[in-house]
Amino acid sequence: MTTIMLAIYIVIPCFMVYLQQKWTSFRHSLNILAVIAAILFSTIAATSITQIILEDAVFMTTIHAVFLHPIFLITGAYLGFYVIYRLINVTIQERTRP
Repeated sequence: MTTIMLAIYIVIPCFMVYLQQKWTSFRHSLNILAVIAAILFSTIAATSITQIILEDAVFMTTIHAVFLHPIFLITGAYLGFYVIYRLINVTIQERTRP
């Protein structure tokens, strides 16, 4: 299972780089999706933590329940793929420079 997860975290960002190199407009789409994901990610975290503090229910289970929110998980996964995609992209760009 670990091997499959590692392969996914290598294949998907490489596929993103391939699509970005094939269509230049795809780069803008990936960047816009990353901005939207970052906004959603931080908004869900902030509202959940604010709600926990306002209810005075600061327990480990309630704080960690934030991590089970589906949108939080999806945006976090995309941001993980996006960071690896950007690292691959920067590496390719530096390699082509003299």
